[in-house]
Amino acid sequence: MMPALSVISPVYMAEGIIAELVSQLKNSLSPITEDYEIVLVNDASPDNSWGSIVKECKKDKRIKGISLSRNFGQHYAITAGLSYAKGEWVVVMDCDLQDKPEEIPSLYKKAQEGYDIVLARRVNRKDHLFKRVSSKLFHHLYSYLSGMKTDSGIANFGIYHIKVIKQFNMMKELSRSFPSLLSYLGFKTTVINVKHSDSFDGKSSYSLRKLLKLSGDVIMANSNKPLKMTLKLGFTISLISFLLAIYNIVARLTGIITVAGFTTTVFSIWFVGGLILFVLGVVGLYIGKIFDQVKDRQLFIVSEKINIEDGSE
Repeated sequence: MMPALSVISPVYMAEGIIAELVSQLKNSLSPITEDYEIVLVNDASPDNSWGSIVKECKKDKRIKGISLSRNFGQHYAITAGLSYAKGEWVVVMDCDLQDKPEEIPSLYKKAQEGYDIVLARRVNRKDHLFKRVSSKLFHHLYSYLSGMKTDSGIANFGIYHIKVIKQFNMMKELSRSFPSLLSYLGFKTTVINVKHSDSFDGKSSYSLRKLLKLSGDVIMANSNKPLKMTLKLGFTISLISFLLAIYNIVARLTGIITVAGFTTTVFSIWFVGGLILFVLGVVGLYIGKIFDQVKDRQLFIVSEKINIEDGSE
C-alpha cells in the first residue's frame, strides 16, 4: 500500500543527530498522517551513523534504513533514497536539522493547492559566512553560464509529487545535483519561505574541495557555455594578434621599430601556448565527463537495507 508521505534524508556524520531527527519528524508528520515512511540513507559515514539508524528502525517499521557501499556524495544518496520512496508525496531534507521538520505541514498544505513541486526558500540562512558567500558566488556563476536564474536560498528541501520523483529516477546523469536536475523536469512549481536553523551539531560535512567539485560538475553537466567562451577567447586573441602584426609591419616600414624584439616574440609564444593549454583543458574536462558517463556504471551501490521489502528498487 502506498504511504501518504515519504521523507528522504541523506545521512553523513550524524551519529548524534538521528534520534532527534526522527523524533522531530514524527511530531511534524503525525498531524498530517500516520501513514508515512522515513528513509534514512547512510552515505558510508565514518562514524556510527548506521548504528543509530538501525536502532531507530528497530523501534518503528516506518523508519527505513539504506547504507551505501562507499561514500558516493549527498546527491547520490538522495538519488538512492528516492529510488525506494513509495509515498504519494515525497519530502527531501538534510539530516542536520537546518531544514526544520516543523515546516513540512506548510509545504504539504501548499502542495494541496494543486502544485507538483513546492520548494522551501531559506529567508534567513544560518550557515557560516563562508558557506553563504560561496553559495551566492556559485549561483551567480551558474546563472551566467547556464542562462537560468537560480535562488541561493533554495536547496534540496521541498515536497514533490511521486510523478515528479518517478521522472527524476529515470535520469541517469553521473554529474548529479538534485535541484538542477529537478529544474529540468518542469511540472507545476511554487516556492514558500521557511525558517532555517543552525546545524544541530554546529558542523558542516561540505569542505571547500567538495563544494568546488560539486560546482564544477553542476556547471559542466548543465551548460556548454565554457566551451563557447573559449571559442570567443581564441577569436579575440587571434584578432589582437592580427592587429599587432599589422602594427609591427607599419612600425617597421616607418622606422619606429629598427630591431626585431626578442621579448615580444617570447611573450607571444608563451601567451599563445598557455591559451592553447587552457582551451585543451576545458575541452578535456568535457571529454572526461563523457568518458565517465558512457561507462554506464550504477549511480550508487546499496550494501545494507532495513525495513525495506525486497523488490523495492
